[in-house]
Amino acid sequence: MRDAGIRPSHASGFHAVAWRWHFYTGLYVVPFLLMLAVTGAVMVFFTGFQTRLGPVVHVTPQAVAQPVSAQAQAVMELRSQGALLEYVAPRAPDQASWFVVARDGLTEAVAVDPYSARVLHLVDKDDTVFAWAQRIHGTLLMDDLGDRLIEIAAGFGVVMILTGIYLWWPRGGTRWAQVLVPDLRLKGRLWWRSLHGSVGFWISAVLLAFLLTGLSWAGIWGGKVVQPWGSFPAEKWDNVPMSDATHARLNATGQHEVPWGLEQTQLPASGSDAGTVGVPAGQPVNLDTVAALARQLGFEGQHHIQLPQEDNGVFTISADTMSGDLRNPTRDRTVHVDRYSGRVIAEAAFADYSLVAKGMAVGIALHQGDLGLWNAALNLLFCAGVALLCISGMVMWWKRRPAGSGWRIVAPPVPRDLPLWKGGAALMCAVALAFPLSGAVLLALLLLDWLVVSRLPVRVAS
Repeated sequence: MRDAGIRPSHASGFHAVAWRWHFYTGLYVVPFLLMLAVTGAVMVFFTGFQTRLGPVVHVTPQAVAQPVSAQAQAVMELRSQGALLEYVAPRAPDQASWFVVARDGLTEAVAVDPYSARVLHLVDKDDTVFAWAQRIHGTLLMDDLGDRLIEIAAGFGVVMILTGIYLWWPRGGTRWAQVLVPDLRLKGRLWWRSLHGSVGFWISAVLLAFLLTGLSWAGIWGGKVVQPWGSFPAEKWDNVPMSDATHARLNATGQHEVPWGLEQTQLPASGSDAGTVGVPAGQPVNLDTVAALARQLGFEGQHHIQLPQEDNGVFTISADTMSGDLRNPTRDRTVHVDRYSGRVIAEAAFADYSLVAKGMAVGIALHQGDLGLWNAALNLLFCAGVALLCISGMVMWWKRRPAGSGWRIVAPPVPRDLPLWKGGAALMCAVALAFPLSGAVLLALLLLDWLVVSRLPVRVAS
């Protein structure tokens, strides 16, 4: 929330309006942006420096590993009333295998020594620090209501960035050096203003990219507008029977583990002659033979095998950045295997994604810090920058408020003579078209501001 540092009477009309709307959008956005920065930093820490389930579970490598079915049997002996959902192959020879089991309303991840088939560790997938941070990050633990509030904040955030860049863009004798480097010689409110402007200018492009990739998961803009348009079309799988479920069903509760471009794509169904040879004829189609097929198809290191849960369900072999398997999103790959014939009936790789889905695969991987330690470290630095931007904006508002105003919201006044009002209205309409939910709220606030708030007397700080 930038303080222009000059009285509205001395500012251009559009500059004053931009200042006013930067303040208003920041007023709503800042609490959400702080929350997103903190929870995002927590998630990036686990993604980049541990695992989403916590610390890495190490084992002592041996010459021979136990069959996957033997490892699964050890898990099911411990959780005999559960349903085996998924096998996650070890990332490295000195790491444990993981199995996911559903039981009594819980989704548990069980670490197993692949050499001795001994259970080492159990984790409730819905109760990890990462899972809590992800749910807060996405819904504030308020389901659809929280999702909508965050979506509004993200759309407002785009307006806040655009108005902030306009306000701080060098003009009228201001040099670029004054924008790019904060003047630490200043005191009080001017020091905070200089810091706010420089930090905001440096991180604005990254913040815009993060807001857009985050919006891709939002219920309205993402789920209703962009994701259906960018999803992989199941029609590419010729002559393959389809189920009623989508790939989103493969996600753990409240978490995103399936690639963005596949979530809304229908899952294929087992029980036909479609596809190409997978599990060799004469061999049973089970976890062992599907695991062998995965290796034959080129899946190495950490990858997932999800087991069929219905009569027409399929085995799904996948490796992608969304699940934390890979460090390179262009290697994303998902393969479906008929549970009866063992034939490979459908496949989707990065090369098959639409241009939008390819962009989202890369953008989300960067967003989550999935590309390696360097990505995680830069994202943590970015989260710190966002937090600093929010704090400096709040400090500037507090220092600028008129004497005696207390905690009242005192916005920068709108000028009476506004020759460039059409430009501001056009910007708001563009936001409304691009982000329907945020735009609708923004237009309502614009009308309220014009009809009511702007006509109230305001005391301006000297």
